[in-house]
Amino acid sequence: MALAHVKALRLSLGGTPLFEDAGFALHRGERAALIGANGAGKSTLMRMLAGETEPDAGDIAFATGARIAMAPQETSFENCASLRDYARGASVNRVGSTEPASAYAAEAALAAFGLDPDRAPDALSGGEARRASLARAIAADADILLLDEPTNHLDIAAIEDLERRIAGFRGACLVISHDRRFLERVSTSTLWLRQRRLLKLESGFAAFEDWAGCVEQEEARALARLETHLRAEEHWLRRGVTARRSRNEGRRRKLEAMRAKRRERGALASRNPALRADKGADSARLVIDAKNISKHFGAGALISKLSLRIMRGDRLGVVGPNGAGKTTLLELLLGARAPDSGNVRLGENLNIAYVDQSRTILNPSDTLWQSLAPHGGDQVMVRGRPRHVAGYARDFLFGPKQLRQPVSALSGGERNRLALAVALARPANLLVLDEPTNDLDMDTLDALEEMLAAYDGTVILVSHDRAFLDGVATQIVGPDPKGKGRWVETPGGWSDFERKYAGAGASPPAPRRAPTPQRPAQGPRKLSYKDERRAAELDALMPRLQREVVALEQTLADPAMFARSAATFASAAERLQAARAEHESAEAEWLLLELRREALAREN
Repeated sequence: MALAHVKALRLSLGGTPLFEDAGFALHRGERAALIGANGAGKSTLMRMLAGETEPDAGDIAFATGARIAMAPQETSFENCASLRDYARGASVNRVGSTEPASAYAAEAALAAFGLDPDRAPDALSGGEARRASLARAIAADADILLLDEPTNHLDIAAIEDLERRIAGFRGACLVISHDRRFLERVSTSTLWLRQRRLLKLESGFAAFEDWAGCVEQEEARALARLETHLRAEEHWLRRGVTARRSRNEGRRRKLEAMRAKRRERGALASRNPALRADKGADSARLVIDAKNISKHFGAGALISKLSLRIMRGDRLGVVGPNGAGKTTLLELLLGARAPDSGNVRLGENLNIAYVDQSRTILNPSDTLWQSLAPHGGDQVMVRGRPRHVAGYARDFLFGPKQLRQPVSALSGGERNRLALAVALARPANLLVLDEPTNDLDMDTLDALEEMLAAYDGTVILVSHDRAFLDGVATQIVGPDPKGKGRWVETPGGWSDFERKYAGAGASPPAPRRAPTPQRPAQGPRKLSYKDERRAAELDALMPRLQREVVALEQTLADPAMFARSAATFASAAERLQAARAEHESAEAEWLLLELRREALAREN
């Protein structure tokens, strides 16, 4: 049974069509994924279905008595004294009429999402506000659910719970989301808003990649045919045929229309982000070494005796429920917060670029131009080379007209892209990204994955996007369900972590008691005196060599040095190469001794 019919919708912004001739139907039991680039009009199309926005042309028809509930991307708690008031709000649309949910349904939905109905909504976290919005939509008992980025700010456990709820929903559901794993698990059909057209696949998002490849191949063939026809018409025009006759004048107008169509297709096809990061100078091989760090809040341990070593080139994914201490762990690892016990050692020559979840790297009152070039001028240094601000902004899909807009006027996805643009321009060898995937479209997500894969530095990222973690992370650290405050690390991505610790809260079977073997002769309990002394020597040697390398690099950077004395220049260059090799060797030897020390400690 079709619950909604959308026919030939068209919407223009400033004279330019956002989309046109958009049509589809939603049937009972269908869960459609609505995908497309940021700014393509996905949220606008959803608001049209909810009756909040009117199209320029086209019709939307609903089945008789169909009820619609929407969980928008931005949640407003205006005029709501409690979450109960909010959840009872008029979120049901009976094709022009509204009605509140019952108090019982509102309280049951809030309780299911772990929220207190009597709580005031003015101090909710991002994750709590998102759960309240979803509870309001569920409480409406609607026939059609419209969910705009429902997984934003939710932890993985909450996302998996939402997957089960949507899979069991008996009506029709339209979902906008950047979370690929979520869409693969819930969707039964896919709507793709692409180049002002709406295309529909009668399969879930799991089949999207193959289908999208076929669509793009067909579009490439159509563009090739258009260019062949265009070359033939231009050849006719160059032959000097006059336009005196109406037939020739019509052919000239057709040629101009073909050129306009070619320009439009080229402009639409070129909107792909080009993310690059400036690594700067190499950090030490050991980037962060945390030993037995603990942090308590109140009577409970948030982090208890965690030891973690991050090496140059690692991509560490940090996962866990909201409130588990992920941001606190980042602050401990970066030295921004002191642990209650244990210690954290940061490697030498470490330059950090940190994009936090609230994007404080941006000033809302600044324009995009000021954010990218805070010291004035029209240049931004990227990978050691100057680039014009407009050209660099274009890599992140910002047009020249947007450069004078204030940051506060940007959408969530645009703010995220701008924060990445500011951070990636800095010569950092350690990127720290807290929820970098929020509000990004899938093209930008793919570009971010490719950039991190090619990045020569080290990455620490906090994310609830399981597909993104599988595509980027080399190891995952997260809280162990079996022990309060205990954190565990596993190599690989989220799937590896999930396989190892799924159901970890269950008690393991008691091991069978085996005969006690004869105790072997006890080995050494700690490093020998000679090794301890060598470790101390290396601790003093590595900083000295690093200072020498920096000094030699500054000396050789003088462009007039070679002219003054070629022999001195050659000697300094030779010593620089030797000092780098000595530093690398000392670091490798120190690391080997540290690994041996830890192994002895575990044995004893």
